[in-house]
Amino acid sequence: MTVFETESVDDALNGRVAAEPPEGLYEVVDGRMTCDELHDVIRSVLHDDGRPTTEHTLEVLQPGNYRVRLGDSRLEIRSRPLPDVAPDTLDHILPAAGSRRVLLTTSGPLPDDIRALFVALLEKLTLRGQCYSEAEIDSIVRAMPLVDRYATKEPALADWALIFRDHYVENSVGFLLGMERAGLDPNWVFALSKGDRTLHRSRVHAWFLNHGYLSDVLDNSVINDTADTAAQAYALGVNERVNAFIRQAHAAGRKVLVIDDGGLLAQGYGADGVLTEYIDAALELTVSGLKRIANAPGELSIPVLNMARSRLKTMLGYNEIADSCVRRLRAILPGEKFIGRHVLILGFGTLGARVAYALRSLGCRVSVVDTDILALITAAEHGFETYRTAAEALRGHSPFLVIGGTGELAITAEDLPLLPDGVYLAGFATKDFSILSEGFEGVESTVVPYVGVRHILPSGAAATVLGDGRSLNLFEYEGIANRGYDAYRAGTLIAAKTLCRDIGSLEPGLHLEPVDRAIDEAELFHAYYSEYLSGKQHRTAAPEHLLTATAL
Repeated sequence: MTVFETESVDDALNGRVAAEPPEGLYEVVDGRMTCDELHDVIRSVLHDDGRPTTEHTLEVLQPGNYRVRLGDSRLEIRSRPLPDVAPDTLDHILPAAGSRRVLLTTSGPLPDDIRALFVALLEKLTLRGQCYSEAEIDSIVRAMPLVDRYATKEPALADWALIFRDHYVENSVGFLLGMERAGLDPNWVFALSKGDRTLHRSRVHAWFLNHGYLSDVLDNSVINDTADTAAQAYALGVNERVNAFIRQAHAAGRKVLVIDDGGLLAQGYGADGVLTEYIDAALELTVSGLKRIANAPGELSIPVLNMARSRLKTMLGYNEIADSCVRRLRAILPGEKFIGRHVLILGFGTLGARVAYALRSLGCRVSVVDTDILALITAAEHGFETYRTAAEALRGHSPFLVIGGTGELAITAEDLPLLPDGVYLAGFATKDFSILSEGFEGVESTVVPYVGVRHILPSGAAATVLGDGRSLNLFEYEGIANRGYDAYRAGTLIAAKTLCRDIGSLEPGLHLEPVDRAIDEAELFHAYYSEYLSGKQHRTAAPEHLLTATAL
């Protein structure tokens, strides 16, 4: 906000409201930085601005307080340390990172150059204040020992550029740093957020930019064709940046690897003759991405390694995903009782089944709906009440919570009148409750900040869709612990090294077997057991044969 406000300089710094508004612009920025780092930011902005040094004067009033003179205009930067705050990373840091409150004010005339300087300084301070510190980055790396173990040099990576599209969470940072240690040039990384409101998305984005990556958002709503006009227009601009990155990489003699959930392949980047630009290989991370690839235009003309269906993700990854889903449910509804209450789960697949078991172990009475008869039989024979349809289940019980994990439309218009008053709808896949999250005629909706959207249905009942209609475990939440996703990120690193090294021996199309084989040959499951489950306090060195590439 660049506005005329109602606080004076001292009042703003100390959180008091002033009686008289100041003249000029002012902005308050809270961030994790020292006085020296603040000084460096100011000097870099003045230098980058391109003005001759004779036009402005930087005065150091005292450590953390500065004044810039530009003609008759003044820009003051004043700061003070903030009291201790909670850690802004998953692991706490010792000593704790310090934070400062920085106040920017102007006085005197406001010509365009002083306004431009104010905006540039504000943007740079915001970016620097959100950026992870070196100590915080070290803590992320330490929390992913398996990624570190398998981040051995792979010469083939030196000839590749990477487009990485995934959630902006800490383990994404740890993974990309592992790719760098394995040989990827950080100057050839383009990171794209999928648009989820992850807790530390701004910090991840700031660190990516500060580290030298390109970083932007290619929202899943655009890929799913549910975005509004503004989002569609923004995505076109992002695609132009992606195209430019691909062109530059190819012009530099590099191949382009995409690690994604089908977002780019769905647009035709992996097919001949669909777009002017193309990629050379991809790693697919999610089942929803596999569906997007199946519906993509053109014939798949590149090799795509299938991490989504790998034994690693099925056996280990989904346990951690389910755990994060249940933890997020409890955190977003701190006032609700769970024990002994009815919960309805729509979908008894890989994720839904694990969530069902977790909630039952908590004491919830869990009912299950699935259209797959074998899944329904499995649920019934493991002691769950089962139903073929949501309508049948809702007539049988009045759950306080309905969980969707199908990835498809799980609640229809015919089901809405059956929803009990006050029910919560928690989606762990985007489409399950899209009938409400994408708008439904006759429904009155109210946003509940940081909780979800409360809908008054035509029946008069209230139903609250938790989160933003996407995966709830990624709504204002970090999701999975770094150590919890360490094995999956390490497996993805192994697969990426394998793909880039052996690209010439892989035919176009989806490949699952090479993923499982590469992970087995790397003895990742043994390393995982030794690291986290054996109870031993020491860590064994990686087998020597892992340092040498194993051909497919």
